[in-house]
Amino acid sequence: MNFSRREFLQPTTTALATSVFGGQLFAVEPKPKRALQKAMMFGTIGFPGTVLEKFRAIKAAGFDGVEPMSHMNQDEVLNALQETGLKAASVCCSTHWKKESSLSSADPEARAKGVEGVKQALRDAKHYGASTILLVPGTVRDEVTYEECWQRSIAEIRKVLPECEQTGVKIAVENVWNNFIMKPEQAKEYLDEINSPLVGWHFDIGNMIRYCPSEEWINVLGNRILKLHIKEYAAKPDANGKAPGFNVKLLEGDNHWPEIMAALDKHGYSGWAITEQPAAQTKDAELLKEFSERLDRVLAS
Repeated sequence: MNFSRREFLQPTTTALATSVFGGQLFAVEPKPKRALQKAMMFGTIGFPGTVLEKFRAIKAAGFDGVEPMSHMNQDEVLNALQETGLKAASVCCSTHWKKESSLSSADPEARAKGVEGVKQALRDAKHYGASTILLVPGTVRDEVTYEECWQRSIAEIRKVLPECEQTGVKIAVENVWNNFIMKPEQAKEYLDEINSPLVGWHFDIGNMIRYCPSEEWINVLGNRILKLHIKEYAAKPDANGKAPGFNVKLLEGDNHWPEIMAALDKHGYSGWAITEQPAAQTKDAELLKEFSERLDRVLAS
């Protein structure tokens, strides 16, 4: 297997580098380790088995947490968290993608279902001890314009803010390929219009390279980023003439990891790094270990 040079960059935490200037020896302090915790989105865990078996597998691979989906069996998830010692990094709302429960739907009943789905996600997050939920606010479709998606989703999000206050859980809006919010300035404007400390951003690093470098998004959103999705993406065709897209291993895609991590450092991000990857990359213990090691190198970039 061929690796790029930056894959082998390892964090220096114990040794001191030295340099000579003007006849004097100066010690160069090692780069401090970032205060980031590793988690994995539950829906992308390829390891087979029950909730508990999946949690045990990612714990053994070196992960600190997991991002459960909403509307799972609460007792089963909570028992698995307690037995493994994993933390709930976030909860992903499981109803936001469905047309019949989208917050941007032209159908008021569908939007109402969407609101109830968000409320359940908030209750699940409180139950697991997670501080945020991941929410895709809507989708621009043939029957939904960009402006309609914008206005409707904001109106529906405002309806659940009392539930946010009651549960102590924030909404983190995620950027996806939904033909909506494709520029970092639009994301900032969207949050400005909602104008609530209970709503921030769940930044997906892999998704946004389609539009512009992810580090540019980070520099615009700054401390409004509440959580991260770590995901690789490759747009360049492979040997077969096809772009791998998300089917590429960490550090083998187009993300500018050193620049991305530097931007996160600049804005003081120190929370969860939640992976979202093709299930095939984590389908057994050996692949999970490799994936975890690659993630460590990403976070040390």
